[in-house]
Amino acid sequence: MSRLPFTRLYGPWAIVAGGSEGLGAAFASEIARRGVHQVLVARSPEPLEQTAARLRQEHGVEVITVAGDLAAPGTMDQICAAAADREIGLVVANAALAPQGSFLDTAVAELAGTVDLNCKASLLLARALLPDMARRGHGGMVFVSSLAGLQGVPGLAAYSATKAYLVSLGEALWAELRPAGVDVLTVCAGAVITPGYQQATRRQAPGATSPELVAATALDALGHGFRVVPGNLNRVSAFALQRLAPRRAAIAVFGRATAAALKD
Repeated sequence: MSRLPFTRLYGPWAIVAGGSEGLGAAFASEIARRGVHQVLVARSPEPLEQTAARLRQEHGVEVITVAGDLAAPGTMDQICAAAADREIGLVVANAALAPQGSFLDTAVAELAGTVDLNCKASLLLARALLPDMARRGHGGMVFVSSLAGLQGVPGLAAYSATKAYLVSLGEALWAELRPAGVDVLTVCAGAVITPGYQQATRRQAPGATSPELVAATALDALGHGFRVVPGNLNRVSAFALQRLAPRRAAIAVFGRATAAALKD
């Protein structure tokens, strides 16, 4: 028996947090290509409106924008107000901060902001929007984590810790919501070739993938398990480091790779 069309399972509306540029914009494009209207949320109004206009023109979908910081008080209320009269069938929690460098040299405010955006905002999005999906008996939620969330990463300590939080949250909600017909997926991407990634690194990491591949892989995997790792090399690396290597070896490998990739 074939599955229902994507729009029936995860439509007619989606919310993409961090949907203006990079990976979030790739998710928005792929969702629009599948015929789902969207509420896009991001901090910067200009790129947000540019992405919305492109989606309307290229895919003929409706797009509503919410310009705001997901970690700031009041933004979640704006999102809920935008979604109030619309049936939200899919949420992509993609917004994130990634402080780089020594943990001891990172400002306390930056560390706190990373937890607020990467963890708290994703948690509150899920709590606000999943109940209606469960009552309807269908829907989906995608948490954008990282291979960095599978072990601690020196040089990205706060980021890897928050991504580990999303791995755990996604697994738990996948199990809780399956009986209600709601699919939850955590995407553990490796390096993704976005403008921000290119600005922050001196060279491309092995296995780096395009935002379009990550988005398409995630949406295709929704409903087929609790986790997906986009890219063949990344899947092999994740298996080897998680199943075959000692934990301290995995930490060291990621630490060396991060130090080699990041710009001074």
